[in-house]
Amino acid sequence: MERKLFVYNSLSRTKEEFKPINEGKVGMYVCGPTVYSDVHLGNCLTFVRFDVIYRILLHLGYKVRYVRNITDVGHLLDDGEDRISKGARIDQLEPMEVVQKYANGFHDMMDIFNAKRPNIEPRATGHIIEQIEMVQQIIDNGYGYEVNGSVYFDTIKFAEETGQYGKLSGRVIDELQSETRDLKNQSEKKNPSDFAIWMNASPEHLMRWNSPWGEGFPGWHLECSAMSTKYLGKTFDIHGGGNDLKFPHHENEVAQNVGACGCAPANYWLHTNMLLMNGKKMSKSDGNTISPSELFSGDSPHVSKGFHPMVIRFFMLQSHYRSELNLTDEGILAAEKGYKRIMECLKAVDKLNGKSDVETALDQEINALLDQAVEDLLDDFNTPKALSRYFELCNKINGLKEGTLNLSEVSQSTIERLQKTFPEFIFEVLGLKDAAEEESGDVLDGVMQLVIDLRQGARDEKNWGVSDKIRDDLAALDIQIKDGKDGTEWGFKS
Repeated sequence: MERKLFVYNSLSRTKEEFKPINEGKVGMYVCGPTVYSDVHLGNCLTFVRFDVIYRILLHLGYKVRYVRNITDVGHLLDDGEDRISKGARIDQLEPMEVVQKYANGFHDMMDIFNAKRPNIEPRATGHIIEQIEMVQQIIDNGYGYEVNGSVYFDTIKFAEETGQYGKLSGRVIDELQSETRDLKNQSEKKNPSDFAIWMNASPEHLMRWNSPWGEGFPGWHLECSAMSTKYLGKTFDIHGGGNDLKFPHHENEVAQNVGACGCAPANYWLHTNMLLMNGKKMSKSDGNTISPSELFSGDSPHVSKGFHPMVIRFFMLQSHYRSELNLTDEGILAAEKGYKRIMECLKAVDKLNGKSDVETALDQEINALLDQAVEDLLDDFNTPKALSRYFELCNKINGLKEGTLNLSEVSQSTIERLQKTFPEFIFEVLGLKDAAEEESGDVLDGVMQLVIDLRQGARDEKNWGVSDKIRDDLAALDIQIKDGKDGTEWGFKS
């Protein structure tokens, strides 16, 4: 039977059968970070969740083009200062130094969480031409107007002519008349809900480019419209981001794309929910916050100890991507126990051998759980429910290991399916790694460095007998050492 994937579409507010534009292929755009400070834990949650969605799509056999941008044009904070410029002033760096510093930090953190890199990671500053061209298209189609070197999107005209403004967020235009981020230039606009798609640069503004309307910089929403269109086409399959981006960012993206080419940017809009801590929204002002590094080290009053990044990833995967996740010390401690149980169960699976050639009731139970886990993934990427099936499987696997269930009642074909599917789900779909193996690898690195130092000491003392013995004994263990101008390296013989 053909498997069908269903996703919750924020645009229709219902679960829909996923039908890609091109069969077997998926174009997915996810709004990436603005790199002016260290990535915070809420961002990490969003990107880990979309990493799992990406992994599930790959697991289901789709060829995915995953595009996630880097916002390196700062745009304006509520106090009127550009984000990147503010970061440059605080860190006493050039704007692009700020961008590179925090982009590197973002990538390092996502590597720690074992998130796959996107296929394409465009930067806003590398696509100024495309953004200027889109502004001009919007003007030519009658939905943009220029005032004093800035260009605004005419939301009232767009809403009246297309009926689409507010469709994604559920806002109505009357409500939006009183809502705007751009308080500074309110007097220039025709309507309070109009938003800037190109902004005139003040003399002190650091990031600026020439345009037909004078020196300036693109509006916040424009970059995603321009870059998603460039790499995925005028209409693509999935657009993702956090719930906080639904309005105004994603709503204005829709308006820009329709205003430029008359077509909606994405068929399916996926939004992740937010991260809470101790039942409240994270806030620096009241001390209810924790950074990823503090979570790893335990250097925070909110946790009783440090936790391995894979434990935190496992904790994140225990809630559905559309649900709020409440971070508590008790919750992470429970997740750590669950994570260790899964890892121990994986080792037990590897040692099982089937005894029967005939399908039994126990075979049927095990295969039903494996099938149900796939159905859970097909039901709007429901990883917590799929994971619960694997915890049920752990009960059976431990029963087989301890003898409370009869191994002779399990066929070899079922065991082989378990041995293939269990690690595939944990490592490839959920993107987890075995922390114990990582730690043992770190220990081995430390031991080998000690051996290399001992050998170097023997060589310095011209004790060639000891030096050669270390080399030969390592070789007997299939470990090869190579001396070079940059020092001694080691590795296993291939």
